[in-house]
Amino acid sequence: MRTPPLILIVDDNPTNLELLRVRFTAQGYQLVTAVDGEDALAKVREFEPDLVLLDVMMPKLDGISVVRQLKQDNKLRFIPVILVTAKADTRDVVAGLEAGGDDYLTKPFEQSALVARVKSMLRIKELHDTVQAQAAQLAEQAAQLSSWNQLLEKRVAEQLTEIERMGRLQRFLAPQVAEMIASSETAEAQLASHRRDITVLFCDLRGFTTFTDITEPEEVMAVLRDYHESLGELIFRHEGTLERFLGDGIMILFNDPIPCEDHTGRAVRLALDMRERVDELANAWRRKGHSLGFGIGIASGYATLGQIGFERRREYTAIGSVINLASRLCGEARPGQIVISQRAFGSVEPCVEAVLIGELNLKGFNRPIPAYEVLRWREQAASATASPHASSARAAQ
Repeated sequence: MRTPPLILIVDDNPTNLELLRVRFTAQGYQLVTAVDGEDALAKVREFEPDLVLLDVMMPKLDGISVVRQLKQDNKLRFIPVILVTAKADTRDVVAGLEAGGDDYLTKPFEQSALVARVKSMLRIKELHDTVQAQAAQLAEQAAQLSSWNQLLEKRVAEQLTEIERMGRLQRFLAPQVAEMIASSETAEAQLASHRRDITVLFCDLRGFTTFTDITEPEEVMAVLRDYHESLGELIFRHEGTLERFLGDGIMILFNDPIPCEDHTGRAVRLALDMRERVDELANAWRRKGHSLGFGIGIASGYATLGQIGFERRREYTAIGSVINLASRLCGEARPGQIVISQRAFGSVEPCVEAVLIGELNLKGFNRPIPAYEVLRWREQAASATASPHASSARAAQ
């Protein structure tokens, strides 16, 4: 709405035009004049006034025809029109209102009545303009809201993808390692199929099959729950990659998907901690009448690693003879024994006290395999060895 309002006065009589001009100028309005119907349409389209004071009887195009054309134009139809006629015939009034006129006056009219009608129509126009402005603002806000919703949906989708990826990683990685991989731009590449030198640790409970045959399922589940929770905490503390839980059997990888220094030494230290923890659990189990031992096998070598499965369920695994070797060594281990391959022993020999078991004939291997039993980690080696978190940080750098 303009301030002050703009009024278009349309009359073919110059005297009437001048009279109206003087009256409305005194009221503080801006004025535009037209002398016939065609001139009126042109001026309306050019200036878009706030109100049209329109004489009915004019040359070229009468006032009723002008109103009809204005009301058919979506851009101009809400401009209020006051019809002015000198005729007392009510048919002109009816025709003008039916054509779309908003109000009418008959000549001669009183100045106060004219000004009152004009003010009334301008209030209506101002209200209409306010509604239109609010509607435009609402439309703009709706568009902005839609844009924000799309952005929010995109961010939520990205966050869900991130959460899903973190969920997949946390199934087999220590939380701090999973977070590091998930935040990396090369996370998916790190989980793609590749070949790497790794250390594999297998462990399981001795006497578990007999235990399940004679024990109620609820007690078996309670034992497994304590066993998995205790060893799972240690695995993540040493930043091992938990490849799988298979009943009482557990497979752990080191040096993948995040490379780490001294991965064989890390596996051996984990094995020693696991043995100590299971000894504590076994004491509690014995008090309940359960006789269970614990054996561990460790091997080092190259393997192919990556994701397997399908879209809705993927697992991260390793394939290679080193996996089978660690599993077979675990099978040979007596309760409380940690059995490692010759290559693995060569990596940690200065740091451990160990004894040669001898050459083992293992299923799936064409020749006897030398194996060693790890007894303990040397104290001087322990004091000289950095913590798993520190070595991991160096490897990440």
